[in-house]
Amino acid sequence: MPDSYLLPLLLLGLLLGAKHALDADHIAAILTIATENRTFWRSSLIGFCWGVGHTAILLVVGAGVLFYKLSIPADWNNLFEAGVGVMLIVLGFSVGLALWRERLHVHAHEHENAETHRHLHSHRAGAHHHHLHRFRLEYRSLAIGMVHGLAGSAALLLLVVATMPSVWQGLLYILVFGIGSIAGMVLLATALSIPFAVRAERMVRAHQVLRAGAALISIVLGSNILFGWLMS
Repeated sequence: MPDSYLLPLLLLGLLLGAKHALDADHIAAILTIATENRTFWRSSLIGFCWGVGHTAILLVVGAGVLFYKLSIPADWNNLFEAGVGVMLIVLGFSVGLALWRERLHVHAHEHENAETHRHLHSHRAGAHHHHLHRFRLEYRSLAIGMVHGLAGSAALLLLVVATMPSVWQGLLYILVFGIGSIAGMVLLATALSIPFAVRAERMVRAHQVLRAGAALISIVLGSNILFGWLMS
């Protein structure tokens, strides 16, 4: 392949990566997480973690294909897609279960560092206000991105093998594709957080409705993917 074709092909990979982030199953999965936080910066971080997990898996599988000429059987790819369906169903039900069990309300409280803030929370675990501010959502987003990367890797890798004359150019293409998917998912996750960036006390009812909607979308889409796999 002439070097003059490499830059346009990498640019195409960047755009395809951004478009790939907007696939319906990706949106459904990230929506179940986006409804659990109400800040722009954390939503952006959640989208970034999804993209990192997605890209990491693509690079690992891509290296195996390009270095060792491995191939992904169609049955395996279909099984990975079914795994995405199961994951979406589980995510939807987990959100629904949380809504069923929690008694959500709003008021301000302080942490040990004297930081005061307000947000939706429940007293399911007691009357105290101790709650985790660690990266639980980010870890979940990273794992979801890895599952999506595994399920969607076959078609991408076939394109890489068919068009790239060298291993390193193939890996570069995957990396650029991954950067595009990271950028696309960061923008998507940030946009999805807009309804929750409004002051929480004004959004209690809307928050519950949106979370329920996200759960339903995830379950329906996951069931559709799983049904398609069973019928294939």
